[in-house]
Amino acid sequence: MFKQAHTWLVTQENSHIGKLKMKNDLIEHDVDSQIINLLQEDCRLSFNKIASKLGISVGTVLNHVKDLEKRGVLKGYAAILDPAKLGYGLTAITLIQVEGRHLKDAENEIVKSANVIAVYETIGDYAVVVITKFKDTVDLKAFTKNLVALPFIGKTLTNVASKVIKEDLKTKI
Repeated sequence: MFKQAHTWLVTQENSHIGKLKMKNDLIEHDVDSQIINLLQEDCRLSFNKIASKLGISVGTVLNHVKDLEKRGVLKGYAAILDPAKLGYGLTAITLIQVEGRHLKDAENEIVKSANVIAVYETIGDYAVVVITKFKDTVDLKAFTKNLVALPFIGKTLTNVASKVIKEDLKTKI
């Protein structure tokens, strides 16, 4: 005999508490995702404000946040900047071929540049994809020149974004 899983959406007046999951006769409150979503929208929210919005106690919020930090889910809190308004209007996407045994060396060198906002190890013709922001093509050219000067870097392919359609590092949960 098996137990059927149930999911409820529980609401209180003007507040969304969240999903309740029935699992082995224990009810688990899934407030982590709600806390994460609120913090992604505004990381300056106080625990009091989060508790109020979710209809739970401040202590519960504090415990969930501490647990999320401990597990590495919440890695930090940061302001979201507009790079173009700070003079970094040029976005470049660079694909990089690397000699296999030097992949980690390449990644360690690439991440040192302040212009690098993301580095991805990939499977395919290029081992690494790098997203960068620059003030102008002079800075981009200097970055590329330094990159290809590394002995373990092979071919690179750089594309410059003509328009940013979406740039959002939030994870929707």
